[in-house]
Amino acid sequence: MISHRANSSATGAEAEAAGLRACLRCRPDEVSREAAALERALALIDRAEAPPSLDALARRAGYSPHHFHRMFKRATGVTPAAYARGKRARNMTDSLEAEGRVTDAIYDAGYSGPGRFYADARDRLGMTPSAWRDGGRGETIRWATAETALGTMLVAATGKGICRLSFDEDESALKRRFPNARIERGGAAMADLVERTVAAVNAPERPHDLPLDVRGTAFQEAVWRELSRIPPGQSLSYAALAAKAGKPGAARAAGTACGQNRIAVLIPCHRARRGDGSPGGYAYGLHRKAALLEREAG
Repeated sequence: MISHRANSSATGAEAEAAGLRACLRCRPDEVSREAAALERALALIDRAEAPPSLDALARRAGYSPHHFHRMFKRATGVTPAAYARGKRARNMTDSLEAEGRVTDAIYDAGYSGPGRFYADARDRLGMTPSAWRDGGRGETIRWATAETALGTMLVAATGKGICRLSFDEDESALKRRFPNARIERGGAAMADLVERTVAAVNAPERPHDLPLDVRGTAFQEAVWRELSRIPPGQSLSYAALAAKAGKPGAARAAGTACGQNRIAVLIPCHRARRGDGSPGGYAYGLHRKAALLEREAG
C-alpha cells in the first residue's frame, strides 16, 4: 500500500509503476504535453523571421494541424496566424518607438517588404506606421463630448473607428496622446456615432456593434477579448483572465492590459477584479466601476 505522502511526491512514472492511473477528467499528462507543445510552437514563432505555416507549427508541436489549431486557440484565445501577426506588429511598434527608420523597422519586424506590412497595417494599426511612431502625424482624429449616466464622456475616432473613450478628459488629453495629429471637433458628421456610443455607455449590458480602432499585443488583445466574454454584471480575477488569455500566472500582466485599454465600457475592463474579490483599480474612479457592474446586473 502506498501512503498519501508517497503518492503526493511520486513522479508520474513511479505512480504508473505502482498501478495508479491519471484522472480521466483532469488528464494531467496530456495537459503537460500540450503545454510543452505550445511552448515549442511559441518559441518557433518568436524566432522566425516570417510567420511559420500552420503545418510547420503543428509538426514542431507534434500534433496534426487541425488538432494543433484548435488547441492553440483554446489556450491563447487567438489563432496561430493571429498570434504571429500580433508578434510582428509588436516588433514593428517597438522598432518605430526606438526611432529607427520606417523601412528598416519593417524588415526588422520580419515583414518581407513594405507592401506586406502596409496590408497588415490597414487592419491592425488603423494609423500609418509613421503616424504611430510620430504622435499621430498625418492622422485626423475627430472628437466630441456628451453627457452620459456616468458623467461627461469623451469619444474620439479615426477613419477606422473609435480610438478613445474616456471620462473627465477633454481635447487637451487627446493632444497629449497624439501631439502631432490633426485633432478636430466631430461636428454633425460624428453625431450618429456619438449617439450610439452614449446609448452603449448608458446600457453596458447590451452588446454593441460600434467600430473600434484598437490594437495591442497578442496577449493584450486576448485579455480584451476575454473581458468581453464575461457576462454583464459579473467579474473575473486578473489571474483568471490571464489563464483564459493563455498565460497562467500572468495576473499582473493581465491587470496591466486592463489598464492599457483606451476604450472604456466598450471593452469592459470594469469586469476585472483582484483575486481576493476586491475591485482593484479603474482609471475613471471606482464609483464608476461599481455603477457599471450594478447597471449590468439590473
